[in-house]
Amino acid sequence: MFNEITIPKNNSVMKEFVSAKATRLELLNFRNAPIRTFWITSIAFFICFFAWFGIVPFMPDVVKDLGLTPTQKWNSIILAVSGTVFARLLIGKLCDKYGPRLCYTYLLILGSIPVILLGFVQTPFQFLICRLFIGFIGASFVITQFHTSIMFAPNIVGTANATSAGWGNLGGGANRLGMPLIAAGVVSFGIADEIAWRYSMIIAGVICFTMGLIYYFFTKDTPEGNFKELKFAGKMPNLKKDEVSFLSTLKDYRVWILFLVYAACFGIELTVYGTMDDYLQNRFGLDRSTAGNLVLSFALMNIFARTLGGYFGDLFGRFRGLRGRVLFLALILAVEGVMLSIFSTTTSLVFGMIFLIAFSLTVQMAEGATFSVVPFINKKAIGSISGIVGAGGNVGAFMAAMLLKSKSAVAESTAIAANSELGEQAVKAAQTSAAASAVSNGYFIIGGFIISAALLSLAIRFATSEENAVIAETKAELLLSGIDK
Repeated sequence: MFNEITIPKNNSVMKEFVSAKATRLELLNFRNAPIRTFWITSIAFFICFFAWFGIVPFMPDVVKDLGLTPTQKWNSIILAVSGTVFARLLIGKLCDKYGPRLCYTYLLILGSIPVILLGFVQTPFQFLICRLFIGFIGASFVITQFHTSIMFAPNIVGTANATSAGWGNLGGGANRLGMPLIAAGVVSFGIADEIAWRYSMIIAGVICFTMGLIYYFFTKDTPEGNFKELKFAGKMPNLKKDEVSFLSTLKDYRVWILFLVYAACFGIELTVYGTMDDYLQNRFGLDRSTAGNLVLSFALMNIFARTLGGYFGDLFGRFRGLRGRVLFLALILAVEGVMLSIFSTTTSLVFGMIFLIAFSLTVQMAEGATFSVVPFINKKAIGSISGIVGAGGNVGAFMAAMLLKSKSAVAESTAIAANSELGEQAVKAAQTSAAASAVSNGYFIIGGFIISAALLSLAIRFATSEENAVIAETKAELLLSGIDK
């Protein structure tokens, strides 16, 4: 049941309805609906990211099999990110209207189709189209954040959001190990090694489809039930009166600041890790295997780093209210920018690794801190706001990738032209040095953008009525859960 409480707003009194949200992240309490939802939505998110980037470990085989040009290879990366932008914008509004359960079910089932079809492509064009539509499953992040936001109370929502997102993001790194293992299993059944990538993608698609069915049968939209049943039973009071138009959401300046903030953390993480393999080889002379393992280890920091961002967001919120959450976000974002800028100027491998680890930690903490603020911008439009902010991450990744690509292309072309008469080995060395220098300069510029986003985030403000509403809701949830603090 929804419980009626009184919340002060604009010096008047209004009635709100509080759901029995979880006030603790008790991971082993599977009888608790929010905890079960937390696990299922985190696993679904993991699977989506696993499938989204599942083709990455097989790109050398794909290039050889389909005859992809370097331009087509780059375009496939950009298309995969671009498709996610539009999907995230749309899925947030759908979550507000139909609930996360149905949205995730349809996303997983429909998203499995291009993943499976990728195993059957015969031309570069077909490959590019599949990568575009596979990118839509990146919208799973928005549903995950929406679902945990309405399942957990204000005192713990930042930690819950950050942990589910961090563990889900692991799918984007785990595929570096998991997809080759699936391919090895396929080969053991007598399938030719050069086409094992096709069977691996088909298997990943089937897993997505199966997870869609699990989501439908084993989760519900809120602790009390699904949106459809609650609306029919009249247990979601004043629904039409409280609906917030998408246009009014777009007019809230705080949403767009968070859009830029998420571009400066998650977007930059995607691009930096996507280019880091080559950069470590070109800058520090590491072999491909060592560089790949280092990048994987940084991705695995999502196990705890993003959770730390959400936890400290909640902690600052406990002592300084909603303003405290913003202050922590600005602080950790600024440190992230400084770490990346210093890393970009480092030529020592030892110092480079120190600052790269610091960047990895802070960028993931900034992501968690961002979504410790998002649920409090507008309670009636969490899905729409999550979608817009989430899309900011992909826009940031796209813009950063274009910056690095353009700087690298110009530098490499110039180096090749200047050394064309000195022999193949000299040309290759010059090209490598030019690429490292160009990306280094690009990282430094991106670091400046991150610091600017940190300063801009300080402009996010909350009204006294919004602060009071959060305090009242937190007290009510703690009372419902039997914890009176």
